[in-house]
Amino acid sequence: FQAEDGIRDTSVTGVQTCALPIYVAAGIFLKIEPFAEYGFNKSHAAAYAIISYQTAYLKTYYPKEFIAASMTMDISNQNKLSEFYEELKRLKIKIVRPDINECYADFRTDGEKFYYALGAIKAVGYEAVSNIVEERILNGKFNSINDFLKRVNPKDINKLQLEGLVKAGAFDNINLNRQSLFNSIPNFITKSKNIYENKSANQIDLFGENNTQDQDNELIMKIKDWKFEERLSKEFESVGFFISDHPLNQFKEIFEDYNIKDYLSFNNDNEIINSNIAATLLKIQERKTAKGNPYAVLKLTDLTSVFELFIFSEVLEKNREILKEGSSIILTLAKSVSDEENRFKRINVQKIASLSELINKPIEEVLFNLKSLEELNEISKIIPNDGNTVVKIKLRDQNNELDFTLKNKRNIDRKMLNIIRNKEISAIIR
Repeated sequence: FQAEDGIRDTSVTGVQTCALPIYVAAGIFLKIEPFAEYGFNKSHAAAYAIISYQTAYLKTYYPKEFIAASMTMDISNQNKLSEFYEELKRLKIKIVRPDINECYADFRTDGEKFYYALGAIKAVGYEAVSNIVEERILNGKFNSINDFLKRVNPKDINKLQLEGLVKAGAFDNINLNRQSLFNSIPNFITKSKNIYENKSANQIDLFGENNTQDQDNELIMKIKDWKFEERLSKEFESVGFFISDHPLNQFKEIFEDYNIKDYLSFNNDNEIINSNIAATLLKIQERKTAKGNPYAVLKLTDLTSVFELFIFSEVLEKNREILKEGSSIILTLAKSVSDEENRFKRINVQKIASLSELINKPIEEVLFNLKSLEELNEISKIIPNDGNTVVKIKLRDQNNELDFTLKNKRNIDRKMLNIIRNKEISAIIR
């Protein structure tokens, strides 16, 4: 008690030096005192210590089971699920993405594989999908869309639920064309209701024993699938992040041309002050400073991590048209370190450009660094036709040291450049 009185006296005296009356100082201490009686005692600290030890033990020795339980606890929080998913990738745990014939309503593991929860897909009700999984466990996997519709209660498959499952790729092992399935959902709902009504009325479908694949062909519209980027954008809408592929994979061929690094390498290496990074925009939140100036927080993902960057009014206004969720962009970053121990970093976004526009941009000039006349003959076979690209050659071998520009411009696209680079010939776009 003497120690407590000493703390009280010191606190009250200290507050008085701030020109506050003694009764105000004493009142502040009276509010702190009761919290201190439980907030910092041994039992409180011991409870947290035990929980910390238990969770650390489980994650170390049972990582799949621990993460499955943790993700199931946060099954409706897609931001949390995204973080857990990145952790699964970091631990190199094999993930079975949403599959109507493999996965369950919640997150599960069999010791080897990690099954993504169908109940975590947006608009897919946990109870409804539990009933679908129960039917699959009792009577076997669904071998076609028609088989699925015959066996599932129409109460468990409304329009939004089917849209969520299709966009997440849950039917990919039955039919890979997601847009065909998506556009055919009204047909599925009508068919499901008809089947259920016939069963209720004890009516027999004379054509019910026909080949289920033929019946699928009648139900499903014959249209082209979504393009790569749109397919992943729809997947992102339903899952909350990219799970089957990453949008940046379609742009990897230009990473070398623009000296693109991944964000983690840039952020962790204090020797790198400026760099280009490629990322897909997950979320943009616009805000205002105290002075009323607009700025935005970008949540981004590249092939290695998920991260956030701030952009201020000038960069935001210049690039508003390309800053759409799901779009892939290239950002020019500059890093400043304001502490001798390199603890405090500030990363500024200087420029933003659309990767789609860059990859489709005509190649104005290319430099080939050649090590032999054989390589010169090789590229002459690949780019024989006139076009709009200036070609510069730098040849260095035992007998030659030549620098020249071809008189006629050549027809060169990125496919040709990839063929040349695959032959280990250096090609630099300028």
